Amino acid sequence: MKLTKTLLASTALTVAAGAVAAQDMADSMTIVSWGGAYQRSQDEAYVKPYLEEHPEVSVSWDESSNEAVARLRAMNEAGNVTWDLVDVVAADAIRLCDEGLAMEYDPDELLAEGDDGTSAEDDFGDLIVSDCYIPQIVYSTTVGYRTDLVGDTPPSDICAIFDLETYPGMRSLERRPINNMEWALYCDGVAKDEIYDVLETPEGQDQALAKLDTIKDNVVWWSAGADTPQLLADGEVIMGSTYNGRLFSLIVEQDQPVDMLWDMQVFDLDGWIIPAGLSDEALARVKDFLYFATDTQRLADQAAYISYGPARESSAPLVGQHAELGIDMAPHMPTDPANAGNTLLYNYEFWADYRDDIDAKFQSWLAQ
Repeated sequence: MKLTKTLLASTALTVAAGAVAAQDMADSMTIVSWGGAYQRSQDEAYVKPYLEEHPEVSVSWDESSNEAVARLRAMNEAGNVTWDLVDVVAADAIRLCDEGLAMEYDPDELLAEGDDGTSAEDDFGDLIVSDCYIPQIVYSTTVGYRTDLVGDTPPSDICAIFDLETYPGMRSLERRPINNMEWALYCDGVAKDEIYDVLETPEGQDQALAKLDTIKDNVVWWSAGADTPQLLADGEVIMGSTYNGRLFSLIVEQDQPVDMLWDMQVFDLDGWIIPAGLSDEALARVKDFLYFATDTQRLADQAAYISYGPARESSAPLVGQHAELGIDMAPHMPTDPANAGNTLLYNYEFWADYRDDIDAKFQSWLAQ
């Protein structure tokens, strides 16, 4: 990965050194996120503490992250960017950066070093998957199952999804090829490190769909992250995929008879991009906020509200207890060693290249 080491170092705007006076910063920010428990965790861990230190600042939330690419394209074309900071998944950040809609940055200039003295670039490491992307958390798509419906031998690996004999009943899977195609190939005998080589071929795509065909009549296809938890809670499916944070809420906070299958969980990232075209005052405020909100302690603090792993390596040892439940959160993190024995990292470059073609093929298969 090539990280840009250019413009920021030569500017006079260095937030960490206090070079920007408060009167030169905007007194409001519009922050875009996803709503729900995740946005609440950001508000509690980052925004409220920042506003306590800066009572002159106001923050407005916009819950449009799922439309970020289209909305920022439209704002750019209109010459009217009204968002100051946008939370997006890594794949969208790469697209926005490639299109010039997100600002490139130097991690060691914009972000604080780790509490242990590690540079920001090294602390975030390979999770900085784009020159425009500031990662916050690692989450995963994984599988939850009803403990009261799986008999005396609960599933231990991802291929239970395809085992209708041992685990009869309905499943729920996301209405898109991502993750489903990888799991299908893996459970059809393809080695994990060969999955994307196989999937880039028409024959490999057909192989994945043929494997999914074996359970197609037993699948409820979901579009919203809340769907699988509700289906599990209602007993309408025996197992299903969703985000690990949704399953944590279902299992721990709602005390439902559900457990989590960590095998072959698919790691993904969520984080910030700074829209291109901000005014100097708006950009100064955003930089000041980001320096605060992405430091070692703040990223660890977010884990007190949701079971997503902090993107900084230095934050992991600081993950403590749930802010309300008082339970240790480390064992509920997708990055915890006990949960990360067999994982798959979402391949951003592959899906950027093949998403449209494979999605068209997948949707056609669904309609058959």
